[in-house]
Amino acid sequence: MEDKNNQMKKSSSLNLSLPSPENGIYDEEKQSSSSDSPSKTSKRKPGGWRAMPYVLGNETFERLASIGLLANFMQFLLTVFHMDQVAASNVLNIWSGVTNFIPLLGAFLSDAYIGRFWTIAFASVFEMMGMLTLTFIPWLSQLHPPPCNPQVGQHCKGPNKSQLGFLVMGLGFLSIGSGGIRPCSIPFGVDQFDSTTDEGRKGIASFFNWYYTSFTVVLIIALTLVVYIQDSVSWVIGFGIPTVLMFLSLILFFIGTRVYVYVKPEGSIFSGIVQVFVAMHKKRKLKLSDERQSNGVFYDPPLPKGSIVKKLPLTNKFRSLNKAAIVMEGEINTNGTPTNTWRLCSIQQIEEVKCLLKIIPVWATGIICFTAMAQQGTFTMSQALKMDRHLGPKFQIPAGTLSVISMITIGIWLPIYDQLIVPSIRKITRIEGGITLLQRIGIGMVFSILSMVVAGQIEKVRRNSAIMHSSGDGIAPITVMWLAPQLILMGFAEAFNIIGQIEFYNKEFPENMSSLANSLFSCTVAGASYLSRFLVNILHNTTGGHGHPDWLTKDINEGRVENYYYLIVGLGVLNLFWFIYVARRYQYKTRLEVDDGIKPYSEVHELEEMKY
Repeated sequence: MEDKNNQMKKSSSLNLSLPSPENGIYDEEKQSSSSDSPSKTSKRKPGGWRAMPYVLGNETFERLASIGLLANFMQFLLTVFHMDQVAASNVLNIWSGVTNFIPLLGAFLSDAYIGRFWTIAFASVFEMMGMLTLTFIPWLSQLHPPPCNPQVGQHCKGPNKSQLGFLVMGLGFLSIGSGGIRPCSIPFGVDQFDSTTDEGRKGIASFFNWYYTSFTVVLIIALTLVVYIQDSVSWVIGFGIPTVLMFLSLILFFIGTRVYVYVKPEGSIFSGIVQVFVAMHKKRKLKLSDERQSNGVFYDPPLPKGSIVKKLPLTNKFRSLNKAAIVMEGEINTNGTPTNTWRLCSIQQIEEVKCLLKIIPVWATGIICFTAMAQQGTFTMSQALKMDRHLGPKFQIPAGTLSVISMITIGIWLPIYDQLIVPSIRKITRIEGGITLLQRIGIGMVFSILSMVVAGQIEKVRRNSAIMHSSGDGIAPITVMWLAPQLILMGFAEAFNIIGQIEFYNKEFPENMSSLANSLFSCTVAGASYLSRFLVNILHNTTGGHGHPDWLTKDINEGRVENYYYLIVGLGVLNLFWFIYVARRYQYKTRLEVDDGIKPYSEVHELEEMKY
């Protein structure tokens, strides 16, 4: 690693060679005797497929444990904790919001301080503690309200402060665990392969295939077998099985410590983002119109050797940020590095921040869309509990299993879409994916709106049937499969919108911001959870009156849940119009392959009449 001294030249940019950072891929021949410890920085070859049984095994057991524990949690709160719909929905929405924001902190700590291995290790311990805590709740009678049967007129006592506090503690441990595991699991798996070789790149691609395949299998098992045990056998066993699986996940993860590749933390992208804004503020009085004549040149060093990040040119979007790259006297060391990174930033840093800023409006539109999708785990389950869930004379479908319908829809649709529909559309649009990513996201929004319209109509049918037959348990004598249409539509919404969002973030962000890109979708889920909680509480406190219960009252047959669905429809329509406005003005960073060569998204954007 050599420092190179370059003379500053007055031109449109300044090229300076910087010391290349260590890439974290270690050479086994230089490994020291203590290299099996993840705290060491000795060098070794990538673990490759030798590490995959431990990495994928850990991931599979951890996901099966966490999803199996929480897939049926709404019903647990309603039937074991005797909460009403609003209180149970608030608990889930608050917990989901915290759980999906905290990965940003986990990503920061991992990248800047302790590395991915120790982040996952500490997080797994917290996740195990959370699962043990929640397993104790149905096991020990003093940790949950006494059982009751409201169908025979018994009054159901809700949780006291101690019981609620124990529940919150368990969910808090799970949030901390998720905050460390979610942002680091995929990158840690990728770390095991050497991306500079063909074999390593093939290994990474194969890892992703195995990762998502195992994820799908885990979801199906968790939403069928585990939920059935919770619903029909025992909550203690239903929670205990995921806890045991999490323990096996933790053991398996530590068994692989002698095989893993450990990439040292090299600093967080969040620090670079803050540096750009601080440097811009310090140079806010500079004028951009004549900086080349009076203020020197822009700081534009080359990227480190071997970097997979693509060089970004200086643009005029968010032009005031460009001030952070103006070189003033004494701001460059003899080796080409800035004397103060909080006063001078590179063009690459600035353009990376611009990528984030221009994506934020698109990201914000996903919150309302996901609010519709989130109803599968709350009020859709409340509907299912008041419908006939029998398949045959003895078997009863667990309410928490119904979301499998959405997954099956995705599993059937995606191969058809990728293998049959995309090639046909590609011939017309000359776009690699058939349609642009923003078009795909927009189509998903339309399906989410349609899903809520259908959900509202079906809820009216369900409630009218329950009132007409007036059974003691309040269950409508119609099959729970009436909920299938709204869940199928929601499956299409997820297939277009969610997958489109994830691909959009990963392609539009620079390569070194992939951890942030992967965290954005979690932030979307968090935003949707808080918006859902806000709407639920507003409706609960403002609707009803004059002898009529509110829309979301405890007895779903007395409420008007369909009006809540229609409110989400109205917000979704407004959100769709805003999305179209934003998408029509978005300029893509990514390029696509078309039939006659390679053109940027922006060129295709100008050629097509449908611009989003």
